[in-house]
Order: sequence, then structure tokens, then C-alpha cells
Amino acid sequence: MAVVIRSTRTGKKGERKFRIVVSEKRSRRDGEPIETLGWYEKGPKGAKEINKERYQYWISQGAQASDTILELVS
Repeated sequence: MAVVIRSTRTGKKGERKFRIVVSEKRSRRDGEPIETLGWYEKGPKGAKEINKERYQYWISQGAQASDTILELVS
């Protein structure tokens, strides 16, 4: 099972809010995640909250982070 760390869209229509989730690579973008690691908002505020300990755990287990998530974490 290939596991990835990616974002899933949430919120009302037109809002740019996302959750950072761990899911199987072949699952849908908004499908059921294995675990939720945090959230972020695009825009001028750029608010975000990420559980770094759980992120590091999943990376150590072989999960691949998407390009967007790599930019957020660094």
C-alpha cells in the first residue's frame, strides 16, 4: 500500500481551505483519510497548523509528501 501526505479541500464554495491528510495513493482526493495531520488556508493570511511529530512519523514509515505539503512544512 503506497501512502501519501496530501491536501484535501474543505469549506464553503469559493473558500481556499485545506486539510493535510495521510491517505492511500489510489484513493480519491476527498476520500476517507488514514489520519488528519493539520490544516492550512491559502491567501494573504496564510494560516496553517501542522502536527510535526505525526508528519515525521509518517515520513519515517515511507509516506511520500506532495510538493505543496513539502513547501508548507519547510
